[in-house]
Amino acid sequence: MPIPPLTTNELSTALAELTGWALREDGLAIDRSFKFADFSAAFAFMTRVALLAEKADHHPEWSNVYNRVEITLTTHDAGGLSRHDVAMAKAIDGLLDQGTVAEKSQNLFGVGPAAARPEARPAAAREN
Repeated sequence: MPIPPLTTNELSTALAELTGWALREDGLAIDRSFKFADFSAAFAFMTRVALLAEKADHHPEWSNVYNRVEITLTTHDAGGLSRHDVAMAKAIDGLLDQGTVAEKSQNLFGVGPAAARPEARPAAAREN
């Protein structure tokens, strides 16, 4: 059975319930940007999202650059947004509500977010 796309009313309700998520210009997806203390925290977050995605069998489109993660949710089988995207967005937001991803960060150059910033590392370490 095909996955039905959200109706206009369902979409409006979903967007009102989702903090930080924006409807993509074409109306077929929702996007959100996340910024973390450092790469380790961003990668930890992505790992946790990947586990959610595997369990739900609903996988985000995403990218990561250092401490930033960009996520796009859409349901290709529905030709746009579906209840699966809303559920995944809420689950992702739930990871942030747990407060464990961004605050707990270890790295190779020291402990905590300040040591992870390139300007806080020795010049030789920044070149790698």
